[in-house]
Amino acid sequence: MPSHPHLAPQDLGSRPYLVPPRPRRHTPLALWHLLSLDAPSVAALWTWFIAHSLGLALPWQAIAAMFTAVWMIYAADRLLDARLLDARQLDTEFSSRDLEERHRFHHRHRSRFLSVIVLASLALTALLLNIHHRALELYMLLATLLGTWLLLIHVRPQPHKGAQRLPKELAVGIFFPAAIFIPTVARVPQLQLQLLPIAALFAAACTLNCLFLYAWEHPPQPHSQPNAHWTTLWAIRHLPQLSLGLLALSIAVILRTPIAVAPAIACALSIALLFLLHIQRRRLTPLHLRAAADLVLLTPLLFLFTR
Repeated sequence: MPSHPHLAPQDLGSRPYLVPPRPRRHTPLALWHLLSLDAPSVAALWTWFIAHSLGLALPWQAIAAMFTAVWMIYAADRLLDARLLDARQLDTEFSSRDLEERHRFHHRHRSRFLSVIVLASLALTALLLNIHHRALELYMLLATLLGTWLLLIHVRPQPHKGAQRLPKELAVGIFFPAAIFIPTVARVPQLQLQLLPIAALFAAACTLNCLFLYAWEHPPQPHSQPNAHWTTLWAIRHLPQLSLGLLALSIAVILRTPIAVAPAIACALSIALLFLLHIQRRRLTPLHLRAAADLVLLTPLLFLFTR
């Protein structure tokens, strides 16, 4: 009779009893990702960095509000994605292909995440009272557009085999950089046009990050039709070319930008590190590879003590 790793026969008759498996221990890097701390860390650091590179000192409330808001959005998004793990809605073929450990982690601890989201919303309300009025107006506009986008993604019927989901990669490439540049642009609106190439470069780096993640988490399966948007499918087939093209664009921006050269250099480093991760991806577990993809966006740490 084959044995089961979690069944231990005891002297209680012929029926074995279940031995609960030991709780899985995660590395700090994995927990940073599983707790949805990765994206808010990137957002808060880059918000500070963009202003710092122009000689601006943002109030700590602006940085804290960015971290809190991004954490709430990402945690809520993962909880919404994890609805597929509800036994009443489970589509085994789709969920096994589109849900990752971060979704399962949020599903297992959903009551705790929901409680912290409520507390975070109260903290965010207090922090927003100290936000620059122009930045607050821009954030309200951005939040409206983002809310509409999330409704289109989550309220529509769940994707099925052969469906084409809306490209979240595009949303990240638009909304994430926009939110990060708002505190600086609100204070120095005369620099909007000069900051535009750097914002576009950072948007491209964020989009490339999402495309690499999608390619790693959704390798081509025989006899399986992908449900990604056609733009995503085209991009992941050309990731090396896109990476090298963005590196060339980064160098051009570095050489041509009259201000804030450091963010352009940081973008170039992040793009190069993402491409190196892609080359070495088989050396890391899927969970650590996912976390490392966001870790390489923390290149502004190299400029922490510069002016």
